[in-house]
Amino acid sequence: MLYLRKPRLDTLEDLRACLQKAIELEHATIPPYLTALYSIKEGALPEIAALLRGIVTQEMLHLSLAANVLNAIGGHPVLNAPGFLPTYPGPLPMGIGSEPGQPFIVHLRRLSLELIEDTFMVIEEPETPLVFPVGALAAALPEYRTIGQFYESLKDKLDELGPRIFTGRKDRQVTGWFARDELFAVKDVASAKRALDLIVAQGEGSRTSPLGPDGQLAHYYRFAEIRHGRRLVPDASVPEGYSYSGEPIPFDAAGVLPMGDDPGAQAYPVDSEAWRLAERFDATYSSLLNALHLTFNGEPGQLNPAIGLMFSLRVQVAQLMTTPVPGTGFTAGPRFRYSRVPSSA
Repeated sequence: MLYLRKPRLDTLEDLRACLQKAIELEHATIPPYLTALYSIKEGALPEIAALLRGIVTQEMLHLSLAANVLNAIGGHPVLNAPGFLPTYPGPLPMGIGSEPGQPFIVHLRRLSLELIEDTFMVIEEPETPLVFPVGALAAALPEYRTIGQFYESLKDKLDELGPRIFTGRKDRQVTGWFARDELFAVKDVASAKRALDLIVAQGEGSRTSPLGPDGQLAHYYRFAEIRHGRRLVPDASVPEGYSYSGEPIPFDAAGVLPMGDDPGAQAYPVDSEAWRLAERFDATYSSLLNALHLTFNGEPGQLNPAIGLMFSLRVQVAQLMTTPVPGTGFTAGPRFRYSRVPSSA
């Protein structure tokens, strides 16, 4: 269970600031999820790779929806400032902690079942997780107890402030890239609340079902599938209606590259191949953030270059994570550092 310190949420400016933090939070999950995905050897663990890839894609959708809501109420999403990228290892945005006042530290680590259970499932945990059997072989508080509760407070503020706050330019709404019923223009209270509901439902599910509105398992339960080694499937033989008794989702540590933990905290020897490739990855990731920043600030044509940069990152990281770090028994990994690269905004 996570604890989110309640931010000030009295005015329209407070709401805009909270939506910017929501963008930062949705982004902050992407580097650790991507690192786990990238650490899987080519062709290995295909079921787990597909689950992680789908979750990362939806996190990008959630970031885009939050940016559309912020644009709709006259805000300006910021994705290319040095402070936008968190430091790993380090806390998530908004003072999120594992206990009240105790930061929840997130690392960049290669895939393991411990990482899935102790980090990824904690991040996505709903207020009341639904507990399902595992088949064989497999009050007013000073904090929000889940990320979903934080989004509920934003919806309440949207209701309170009402239609008058929707003064943003319509040409800054980003659509396409995802299905029409997933990434859509935000123009009023109803569409803004629908966007925030989709973010929560895809991450946590609902209180009665592990499924999101798209009929797919919420992120928490997809991670649980990896942890339990079985698909979560409807099961009429148990009172819960579902069980982790479907097709196996095998995990084998031999299918994971030996990346050293927290590449950003490691001092790769300057001018070594590991250092050179890590620098190149950081520059490309920074260019991606610049392109996304421009996309959400009135230049939707930058979306295609952003997608191209995503493919470049995949090629670069494959080389990076198979490169030994001199003097260690590990390979290098992505640091996800922001570097100043040319940007027109």
